[in-house]
Amino acid sequence: MMLPTHALGGMALAMPVAFVAPEFTGIALVAGLLDGIVPDLNLYVGHRKSLHYPVYYSALTLPALTLAGLLPSVPTIFTAFFLIGAAVHSVADIFGGGLVLRPWEATSNRAVYDHYWAQWIAPRRWIRYDGSPSDLLVSITLAVPLLIALNGVLRQIVIVTLAVASVYTVVRRLLPTLAATLVREVLTPRHPDHLLTYVPARYRESGY
Repeated sequence: MMLPTHALGGMALAMPVAFVAPEFTGIALVAGLLDGIVPDLNLYVGHRKSLHYPVYYSALTLPALTLAGLLPSVPTIFTAFFLIGAAVHSVADIFGGGLVLRPWEATSNRAVYDHYWAQWIAPRRWIRYDGSPSDLLVSITLAVPLLIALNGVLRQIVIVTLAVASVYTVVRRLLPTLAATLVREVLTPRHPDHLLTYVPARYRESGY
């Protein structure tokens, strides 16, 4: 799934705090937003491996929630909802497409790396690829209750995130060709070969 969907999902998971401990709603929502972003910070290299931990994040959520319930504070609430969102983020990517530039072609059997079993988990493809119309529909569904419940800066963040999701959906299928063209026409002629080794192979291989 695309990053905006994860960010909106993390915020939606934090919304119940508004009814249980409204004084911590803001920090819970910020944690939810960040856990939708942080696991994807390695998008360029090591994506869905070095920052995705479907087993470990999930295992830590219960003790973190327990601690937040017993000793509610900014650090414990933030940690609990960051871990919950990161766990859901890591698991949700399993239900998307494979880890390739064109996941709609269903050529990859790698969705998320499972560090516990030291192996890749195969994609389920319930959402065919990140930025697909169905992915955008998930983003919209998650955004609606947030837009109703929130106001101020947090509501503006939801609006901007939804706008980014919409634009990304429109251009998603063009991005692989654009990336390959950039590498072939701009980077390759102007940079020495030893620097190009830092460009992931998927951007340099023919057919992308």
